[in-house]
Amino acid sequence: MHYGVIVVGGGPVGLMVASELALANVKVCLLERLKETTPYSRALTIHPRTLEILDMRGMTPELLERGRPIPRGHFAGLPTPLDFSILDSASNYTLFLAQSETEKLLEERAKVLGVAIFRETEVKSIRQHDEGVEVTAIGAEGEYRLTAEYAVGADGGGSLVRKQLGIAFLGTDATFTGMLGDVKLPDLEPGKTVSQFTEQGGIMIVPVTRHIHRVIVFDPERMAIAKDEPVTLDELKSSMLRVYGQDFGIREAQWLSRFGNATRQAEHFSKKRIFLAGDAAHIHLPAGGQGMNVGLQEAVNLGWKLAAKLNGWAPDWLLDSYHEERYPVSTALLRNTEAQALLIRQLPGIMELRKLMSSLLQIPEANALLSDQISAFNVGYAPDPHSPPHALNGRRFSELTLRLASGSLLKSYKLMHAGSYVLLHLAGDPQFGELVDWEKYGHVEGVQASIAETAADWENVHTALIRPDGYIAWAIDCAEAAPLEAVNAGLARWCELG
Repeated sequence: MHYGVIVVGGGPVGLMVASELALANVKVCLLERLKETTPYSRALTIHPRTLEILDMRGMTPELLERGRPIPRGHFAGLPTPLDFSILDSASNYTLFLAQSETEKLLEERAKVLGVAIFRETEVKSIRQHDEGVEVTAIGAEGEYRLTAEYAVGADGGGSLVRKQLGIAFLGTDATFTGMLGDVKLPDLEPGKTVSQFTEQGGIMIVPVTRHIHRVIVFDPERMAIAKDEPVTLDELKSSMLRVYGQDFGIREAQWLSRFGNATRQAEHFSKKRIFLAGDAAHIHLPAGGQGMNVGLQEAVNLGWKLAAKLNGWAPDWLLDSYHEERYPVSTALLRNTEAQALLIRQLPGIMELRKLMSSLLQIPEANALLSDQISAFNVGYAPDPHSPPHALNGRRFSELTLRLASGSLLKSYKLMHAGSYVLLHLAGDPQFGELVDWEKYGHVEGVQASIAETAADWENVHTALIRPDGYIAWAIDCAEAAPLEAVNAGLARWCELG
């Protein structure tokens, strides 16, 4: 069987990139060794920028139905929380939702979009040549071979895809480990959270459901244990008593795991026709709940670019921009998790440093800086050097309230549900619709409107091109000498083969 793209790995990242491809009418299959989506809570938080991206695909109602909005986050479990409520977005919160539920939702969407999902299928080899990719896998009916134009490895930190590509996974091994468990705590007040870091260790407890709590413990007596050694309920209980002095009657673990601070990054996020995303591209201490979020953002960045190539309108440079744009974001992620790892350790002076950092986070500007970082609102891409300069170029697309020609109001993210470019014309030029070759740019959604509510840096925008992943490719100022020529040049640069 031949596909446009084969995705290896059926976690949130693999499901998201497969859905983005299918949304653009690419024939895509997903290969996953597990029988079903994860039954465990694992990644519990969907951060603000990820929520914006999912809102662009019309997924917000289902997410809110299943999850619990929380207007704050944390950095290394410091006493002063990060205040997401100040973020300039309708998604100014983190959504507390078990990964088991997130995966179910993403798989349902992938199936509706037509992704061919093959579970209980283990990939044995992947190779590429000038014309395509070949994957050998073993499933319920034995060994078989699949071919595709491209492939994506979203198969986790131990990625077979990355290893067979020979891409170096540079960084450091774990120097300590922590424990976590989803357990019943009958002696803890319902809904109560716990966060404490002292010389005796660190503990964080949050409710997952009405009867289950997530317990995370950093116990100095157990932090030298290898990540692969199983955690027992008795071990977790003993560590809770040492670190906090209470175990809250702990019993009935649904899931126990050990995690470490190994920090590694693929030397390159692609090699010819094969791409890496999520944990296959980087691993780190799961601090601040960023890992799944960064992976989902990578999936959306990659999906539309691969689809553009397969659908015949990608400029030559577009696929290379995946590594160029996302590698620095991944590097920044590793640096902030390394800083959090240092603040978690029971080393000389660390408790005083935690007090200092917590005090600094009470300063609104400092809190906003870290909130932007953890939420990924600070992510932007280098302005296109071939486009007229504008303050919006390369920036995250914040949702606008638009007034259409009919007078009705529209939230701009609704224009992005189909995953296409949006060409937003705001200058009211009556000839605009005739001066763009819409037949050539059928993959671009053209909209003429005005901005109904004041938005920073949008005051004098003539036209802007919004990328399918929610970043601004370019914006043309009304003062531009030949704005319509600049618009057509920008469309040619971003939206057609060459």
